This record gives sequence, C-alpha cells and structure tokens, in this order.
Amino acid sequence: MPLKDVICLGVAGNFAHHLEQAGELEDFKNVVTETANAPKGIFPFYLPGDKGFLGLYSIGTDRLELPEYEANAQVEPEIAVLFDVVYDENNNVTDLLAQKFTTFNDCTIRKEGAKKISEKKSWGLNSKGIGDKWIAIDKFEEGGVMDNYHLCSFVKRDGVLHPYGVDAPLLGYSYFYTKLKNWLINKMNTQEDFGPLENIAEYLKASHYPKQALISIGATAYAEFGEHNYLQSADEIYVIAYDARSDDADFATSSSKVILHQRVQ
Repeated sequence: MPLKDVICLGVAGNFAHHLEQAGELEDFKNVVTETANAPKGIFPFYLPGDKGFLGLYSIGTDRLELPEYEANAQVEPEIAVLFDVVYDENNNVTDLLAQKFTTFNDCTIRKEGAKKISEKKSWGLNSKGIGDKWIAIDKFEEGGVMDNYHLCSFVKRDGVLHPYGVDAPLLGYSYFYTKLKNWLINKMNTQEDFGPLENIAEYLKASHYPKQALISIGATAYAEFGEHNYLQSADEIYVIAYDARSDDADFATSSSKVILHQRVQ
C-alpha cells in the first residue's frame, strides 16, 4: 500500500529504558511530560509535499540503505498504526481512528549535534522499513485484536541470529490505546518547536491536512546485542509481530503474523 499522501510521525520514549539505551535521554532533559512514564513527544519522518529532506519517501520493504558516512545506525523495532485523522472546522485534530497495524523499523542514526529528532530519522531512500502485511484493528482498546500481540526483533550477522530488541507484549507500551490516542491528538494540536521537538500542527497545515497518519508508536528496549551493536552492511533485520495465542517468535509465516525482513546495504 503506497503511503505517499500520508503524514508519517513517530513517538519518542514510549517504552521503558529505550531512550537511555539509545543514548538519547540527554536530548530531552528540558522536555517536561505530564507523568514520569509519558512519551517525550512526536516527530515527523515523512511529510507529503515537503521540499526538504522530510519530503523524500523513505519507507522501504526488503532492504535498508545505510548513509555513505559513518552512521551508527540502530534498528528501532516498532508497531506502526494507520489512523484516519478527523479535523474540526478550525483544522484542529479531534479524533484518530485506528484502521490497521504492521511492524516497522524506525531505523535511527546516533548523530552527534542533531538539533531535532527528525534529523536522525530520514537520510534517504529505504532508511525505514515496513512489514509484509497489515492486521485490521477491530477496536483500539482493551479486548481488541492487539491485546495478545508481541513484538520481537533480530539481526542475523555472519550467519548468527541475535535478538536485537526484547520480546515485548504490546500492552507493555507506556501509553497505548485510548491513553495514547488522546495524547497523540493533544500533541498534534499543541506541541511547540522546542528542543528536539517540532510544531506538528504547522506540518499538518503545510501537508494540506492529510486524511491519514501513519504513526510508529515507539521502540522496544534493546536486548544485549542491540544495545551494543550498530548495523553493518550485509546484516539481515527481522521485526516480527505475532499473536502469542497461536504464533511463536520465529520466522514461520501465518495469517496473523507480520514479518519485516530487510537486508542492509
């Protein structure tokens, strides 16, 4: 499914310990959140029609292209949700209607001196990755299809498979379901250009108020290998969402499992 008319946003700090492990906690030292475990903010990684680097469609499927410079790139294993966006007569976001979800690699370079999160997120074609299918969301609240899903990730290097992120239930997100949705709506309307964050309402306006938003809702904590190893050419990346009632954390395919498999170039 092409997403080139869809604004693409990410959530920073929605899983315990991820920012500390990624060495990015210092970036948010002056960002005040409503609770201690609240995400830090949202950031853009693709803006339809933008004339700058964020206007380059960066989402790939089967390969990840590293920058030509020394990048220090890490997989960020995430769930991405496609929302319909509802606006009022003043073009404020009033609702987000969750349609479906998939796996996502919000691959990030650990770039010294970057002023905004977005500067670490999109460096060219195939700098992101999206899963092999979508799962329809019956309801974005407890009792729905997402309740039983887990997210896991691996990197295969020199023939050896390493867990990259911890295997985590989606219910382990700090903010999820209605709490996340209400927080997203608030940030889309009110987040200011401050520190590493940007004014999302201005981007919605510049993008002519897109009808849909793809939102990657936060990366899991890293396993030992993921925390201490940046990506290298020829690595293979796997990000897998599976229904723990019927599937396992492996590469066997099923109608309910979503697999993102990328080869690093």
